[in-house]
Amino acid sequence: MIKTFSKWLFIARLSLADLWYDKKVSFCIIASVISVITPLLLLFSLKYGIVSQLRQQLLNDPQNLEVKIVGNLQLDNEMFQWIEQQPETAFVIPLTRSLNTQADLMKDASHFVNNAEVIPTAKGDPITENLPLLNNKNQILLSSLSAEKMQVDVGNRVKMVITRQLDGKLEKGIAELEVIGIIPEINYSRAAAFVTLDLLIEMENYYDGYVSNVFITSKGNINPPSHTSFARARIYAKALENVAPLAFKLREKNIDTRTQAKAIENMQAIDRVLNFIFSVIAMTAVFGCVLSFTGSFLSNIERKRKDIAFMRLLGFRSRDIMLYLLNQAMMLSCLAFILSCILFMAGNYAFNLVLGENLVSQSVVSQLQFYHFIFAFLLTLLISSTVVVIGGRRAVKIQPAESLREA
Repeated sequence: MIKTFSKWLFIARLSLADLWYDKKVSFCIIASVISVITPLLLLFSLKYGIVSQLRQQLLNDPQNLEVKIVGNLQLDNEMFQWIEQQPETAFVIPLTRSLNTQADLMKDASHFVNNAEVIPTAKGDPITENLPLLNNKNQILLSSLSAEKMQVDVGNRVKMVITRQLDGKLEKGIAELEVIGIIPEINYSRAAAFVTLDLLIEMENYYDGYVSNVFITSKGNINPPSHTSFARARIYAKALENVAPLAFKLREKNIDTRTQAKAIENMQAIDRVLNFIFSVIAMTAVFGCVLSFTGSFLSNIERKRKDIAFMRLLGFRSRDIMLYLLNQAMMLSCLAFILSCILFMAGNYAFNLVLGENLVSQSVVSQLQFYHFIFAFLLTLLISSTVVVIGGRRAVKIQPAESLREA
């Protein structure tokens, strides 16, 4: 084992010394490899950076995962159970009639929001994830726009005001609610309040003329009906790829839906086009790289016929000579890849600096993950070693006497 290692170390030193002796040839080989690897890294970084950014923007906006129901229907518990059981469904919660999902929010006479959306939420809601759960009807989550307009923060109390007409007179119902969380603008950009489903039902009962325990009033009908069906629902798919299938299933149930299908399709179309462009360029570049390696190493072998013949006379066997050539290929490839990565970093910085300033929606347009570099490095070594193994067959067949006679 020690003898084998010593021999390999000797061959490695010999390979390195020979590369240094033929500096100009080594430089040409390295330059040819860099000219292929660097553009490929930059091209793939643009493709991966732009598409991943677009995808991340779509995913970071949960509303792109929403399947909206058009109009007011009669959805019973059986239908909600069916929606929940679909593999594409991530979250579903009932909604009351659209006219009953707006209210005025008020901190004081100078800080208020008119006609804010009132939206039910519960555990698993992609918009309110990572925020505290609402435990009762007297708690509320505000969108960042609502909180900004009213200048309120977590722990403050706001009033929710709704108006109904009963017996020909306008009547206001007021509920005081505690703010327990602020929803980031990236999750919801409009003025809204997220409440429990029970509070939303209380709002609908109040609008329908019933006495409410939350919106205190002395008038109205008692014993509001139990809600066994709802007009609409908030439905979210698990992933972008699940939006269209889930919407199709709902349409099969005669439920009209609306989705962000156009934005999703645009992102997927960009991904397909860039994949095609990159594949064509990558295949062409890899083919050119193979030709470059083949020409460089074959010509190098031919140029060193006498050197290889002399090595054979010194007792080097065929596998030793193949190892010698492989060592040279690995050393050249590793150095070329390192220099390519340095050049890539410079180009990557320039792309993000210049293009990032002009593309407002994307601060990063070029990026690669660590595993991309590992894959590119292994692919470079594979191509170079394969070419050397194929070309090295000619080297091991060189007859020492024949080569020496040519001297």
